[in-house]
Amino acid sequence: MNKKDLNKNLHKAKVNKEDEFYTQLTDIEKELKYYKKHFKNKVVYCNCDDPRVSNFFHYFSYNFEKLGLKKLITTCYQNQDMDLFTKSDSKQAIYLEYSGDKNNNSIPDIQEIGVNYLKGDGDFRSEESIELLKQADIVVTNPPFSLFREYIAQLIEYDKKFLIIGNQNAATTKETFSLIKENKIWLGYKSGDMEFKVPSHYEARKTRYRQDETGQKWRSLGNICWYTNLDIAKRHEDLILYKPYNKKDYANYENYSAINVDKVADIPMDYDGVMGVPVTFLSKYNPNQFEILGQTHSGDISKEVESLRTDVKKKHRGIIDGKQKYARILVRNKRL
Repeated sequence: MNKKDLNKNLHKAKVNKEDEFYTQLTDIEKELKYYKKHFKNKVVYCNCDDPRVSNFFHYFSYNFEKLGLKKLITTCYQNQDMDLFTKSDSKQAIYLEYSGDKNNNSIPDIQEIGVNYLKGDGDFRSEESIELLKQADIVVTNPPFSLFREYIAQLIEYDKKFLIIGNQNAATTKETFSLIKENKIWLGYKSGDMEFKVPSHYEARKTRYRQDETGQKWRSLGNICWYTNLDIAKRHEDLILYKPYNKKDYANYENYSAINVDKVADIPMDYDGVMGVPVTFLSKYNPNQFEILGQTHSGDISKEVESLRTDVKKKHRGIIDGKQKYARILVRNKRL
């Protein structure tokens, strides 16, 4: 893809998809507290972060010594407005480098932060940004939701550790789901509601929207989660199961050799066959307890799912009493 096309696509995403959602510092602190052991002597890269407002830059610069970081690098897409350090009307992007507190005041002072100009606009796919990515050990940011698949593919391509925010729906896309199934990525601790600052030009909405006393606009989303490939304790905790299986409560699909489970809490403790469980199961997934086989989705043509289909003409979601159920993840309990 040439540079013109890259800019066109990113501009379209930012304008039409409304991709600017600024993460609150409290949400970053609540999640990052579980990952501290991973950051010692590491280079952290936040490559979708406007330094004027980035709480990721704030978190890592103020906790630089506590985490034992080696270096912090941040970049953002373009730089059109007043930033933290200067006034600029240029579309030329900047990147910041911080290597820790030099004057022992425990504050990342402006003179301690290197402000550098990129030749281009800071698109995470640009050659300049990729060169910075290569320097990084761990990437932490909130990437554009509309470019999530492309973003995570780049992290995998360059073999980077990461902790990033995304929409839960992204977990069921073909590319991301394959990574989860292969245990190359997984969900972090927080899943569900999260509120974000949004730019002033975003239109008001009837729900999940507010404007605070300063005029700042906010939107909340109910299906947000963290994606990571950093090992966390939660990933090794068994889901507590207490319900016994019975044929009345757990109907078989008409088009899959599997039973339907409507709630994660209702997964039977003694069923050794294949179960269709809600997508929210992924936030509880322990690969030592369960095996993920696939999805009840026509796009899943993996050998595991194909072997479970009982009607080749009905490849869509699981059917019970002639009606399609919600999309389900097909799993098997490995403890039985």
